[in-house]
Amino acid sequence: MKIKITDNQKVSNKIRAALKQNDFYCPCVVDSKGKEEYKCMCHDFLFNTKAGEYCHCGLYYKEEE
Repeated sequence: MKIKITDNQKVSNKIRAALKQNDFYCPCVVDSKGKEEYKCMCHDFLFNTKAGEYCHCGLYYKEEE
C-alpha cells in the first residue's frame, strides 16, 4: 500500500498547523495529547485504515500500489 498526502492544500495547511500546535498528536481526537497511539501518523490510520480511505483528519490517504 502507498500513503499519500491529500491534494487539498486548504485541508493540508490547516491540519499541519494544528499538528504543530498539538505536538504532532491528532488534532481530530479529543484528549489525544500524550497518548502515543494518537501521534501522527496515528495507530488507527496505520493499522485499521484500508486502501481508498483517509485518516481521521483527511491529511493522509492509503492507495493500492
